[in-house]
Amino acid sequence: MSLSKHVDPDELIASLRSSPALHRPLDSLSNASPPSTHHVYTGRYQSSLTIPKFRIPTEGCSPHTIYQLLHDELDLDGRPNLNLASFVNTYMDPYADRLMSENIAKNLADADEYPVVQSIHARCISMLANLWNIPKGETAVGTATTGSSEAIHLGGLAMKRLWQEKRRKEGKSTEKPNILMGNNCQVALEKFARYFEVEARILPVSKESNWCLDPKLVAENVDENTIGVFVILGSTYTGHYEPVEEVSKVLDEYQERTGHDIPIHVDGASGAMVAPFTGAGGMKWDFQVDRVHSISTSGHKFGLVYAGLGWQIWRDQKWLPKDLIFELHYLGGTEQTFTLNFSRPGGQVIAQYFNFLSLGEEGYRSIMQNALTNARILSKALEKSGWYVCESDIHRERGGAWEKLKEKLGTEDAEGYRPGLPVVAFRLSDEFRREFPHVKQQSVSTLLRVKGYIIPNYALPPNGENIEILRVVVRESMGADLMDMLIADILSTTETLMNSDEVDLASFAQAQAPRLERSVTSMGHGGWLKSKGWFGKKGGGDHKRGGTVFNTTC
Repeated sequence: MSLSKHVDPDELIASLRSSPALHRPLDSLSNASPPSTHHVYTGRYQSSLTIPKFRIPTEGCSPHTIYQLLHDELDLDGRPNLNLASFVNTYMDPYADRLMSENIAKNLADADEYPVVQSIHARCISMLANLWNIPKGETAVGTATTGSSEAIHLGGLAMKRLWQEKRRKEGKSTEKPNILMGNNCQVALEKFARYFEVEARILPVSKESNWCLDPKLVAENVDENTIGVFVILGSTYTGHYEPVEEVSKVLDEYQERTGHDIPIHVDGASGAMVAPFTGAGGMKWDFQVDRVHSISTSGHKFGLVYAGLGWQIWRDQKWLPKDLIFELHYLGGTEQTFTLNFSRPGGQVIAQYFNFLSLGEEGYRSIMQNALTNARILSKALEKSGWYVCESDIHRERGGAWEKLKEKLGTEDAEGYRPGLPVVAFRLSDEFRREFPHVKQQSVSTLLRVKGYIIPNYALPPNGENIEILRVVVRESMGADLMDMLIADILSTTETLMNSDEVDLASFAQAQAPRLERSVTSMGHGGWLKSKGWFGKKGGGDHKRGGTVFNTTC
């Protein structure tokens, strides 16, 4: 082996520059004046520095300074743990955080460069398919998405393309496809219809249908142009599960009469990761129902991963049209893909796999049971006060044969209660409103925001828009102490409003009005009702929405 001599890297770099004199070797810094360091709060320049907001600055700045400025600005956001309006998960195990950080640069779309990430992706698809009871003999196929919104679009697009193929074979028109959903649907379902040119037949919901899709109205509104039905496992309003099995039976009867085979896509954004571990009240909702062709969920909700992950799974390859699948060759290998985007980080998929392995079924069951237990405690406490009533039902016992199983199950076992998400939808009781007509429910939401809680107040879907509800989503991160504080703060806030002067409260309500107008029209679940002209309509009769008249008699 030949001898090697030491090379001074600073001298080498300096010799390569056109102006070596301008280069300062590392060791020369010790003999020079110390470099200036940007400290945000210790200099006049730094203390007066503002963040450029509309144009890239001409010159950059110290990373330390920028970090501190952005840190301070972001510190003005609400605390994620107190954002009780959101279903999105806000906590992960520190080891999951480490895995995501270590793999943050890996592109999920690059299968040739990152085959292990792709392998983990495939394992997650298999685990979810088994969790959702894929039948023997069928091979599920699926993909990770940026969230359940993208997943819903993929599921709907597959149903539309299959309907078009069938119509062409029969020599029939492929114009005017339609899809059915309840008007409690999240905006992503409507987006699918609008973006992919499908008529949205949005059916009214009612108190009798638990503010969910009514199978009777499905029977009245399907026809040969119906590409499918969106059924929601876990309404964002009240947490109720829509009756997948009942809707399937309605479609079975329709097929027997007409020969038209209409599939179901289950929007399990939240419920598909809750129901498998807590039961669905004996209702079948997953791939055990033959008519369920696809299921979507949000890994970043009750899958317990940070925001940015959804899953879409079809029960078999035949329900995913081949002409929607793209083969890619330019990243070094051959990859098949069917998503609405391409490059995206693989960290969330890795985190999902971490959760599956570290928690297992028992871990998920424990977390979901605990969330439901806390949600029931909150529900019962609010109703016991006499000031509130709940529109959600998870705290109400199922009764009947389940009464005999109380001792065996334990009083807080989910199977002994009505099924649903760990969501508490509540409102001021009629008695309270009569006794304290000056107290507005929105004021409760606003004053709780002062304490740091984000608890929205919004109207129920059309037919129930005269009913406003407050809603709390109980996530894994809500422990017993936080639950106790929340109950105390809701009740103390209500009592403060009860004891306040009517004139002062009237002024307070006036001050809230412009802010409420903005928040209502921008809300994801209830706010779109106002922009669509639904506020102020009475229940019953014929309602028109999206250019189609639907009968609301139910």
